[in-house]
Amino acid sequence: MSSENQNGSLHTIIQNNIATVEFGHPASNSLTRTLLNKLIAEIDSLSKNKAITVIILRSEGNGVFCAGGSFDDFLAVTNEEEGIEFFLGFAHLINAMRNCSKIIIGRIQGKVVGGGVGIAAACDYAFATQDSSTKLSELAIGIGPFVIEPAVSRKIGKTAMTEMTLAAHEWKSAIWANHKGLFAKVLENELELDEELSHFALKLASYNPDALAEMKKVIWEGTENWDSLLSERARISGKLVLSDFTKKALAQFKN
Repeated sequence: MSSENQNGSLHTIIQNNIATVEFGHPASNSLTRTLLNKLIAEIDSLSKNKAITVIILRSEGNGVFCAGGSFDDFLAVTNEEEGIEFFLGFAHLINAMRNCSKIIIGRIQGKVVGGGVGIAAACDYAFATQDSSTKLSELAIGIGPFVIEPAVSRKIGKTAMTEMTLAAHEWKSAIWANHKGLFAKVLENELELDEELSHFALKLASYNPDALAEMKKVIWEGTENWDSLLSERARISGKLVLSDFTKKALAQFKN
């Protein structure tokens, strides 16, 4: 396995004022610290790119959109500082998506777990397939969805977020996620997904870019404290990931 494969891959294509960002990792498109940093840098760069007005965020393959944080990275954490640093990656990515001047459309083609749910929630508009079940499994491994909670609660409400979090072993269907507001549209399959998404993105990209940029600010009103809030949440997770409970649970999941 190449070093890029171990850390994950990231590719961007720009066409028709639309930037399509695709991330991937052999382990169910999980996010390593390296891949998180690449995504943050890419979103920040595209935010300043005047040649684009819309970003499509997608992942490789068709089985899983994103399995959340990398288990290998979790297991590699040996001290609190490393733990906090890892979860800050998710905090910084959500904030990069929030602060990005472009509308971000999520292409959710498969299952979404943990941190992946946070990324889907941080998209401004998300298309999914009927296979796009979601799960917040963090409590099952001794931590919790602390960093991503504000993004998830903002989309689906505190009650639905609590339901997902406490039922850490349960998958929620794509239709459930659609009804709660996580997904704007759910399509039968990937073919229909791509047709709908392409049409929507092209239409959106034809609108006044200044109006879209101002609308982006309106969409995220009330989240101005997230730079500090998500950093505080990363500290909670960074401590918990060192617990014996979590180390044992992660080892069992990995095996």
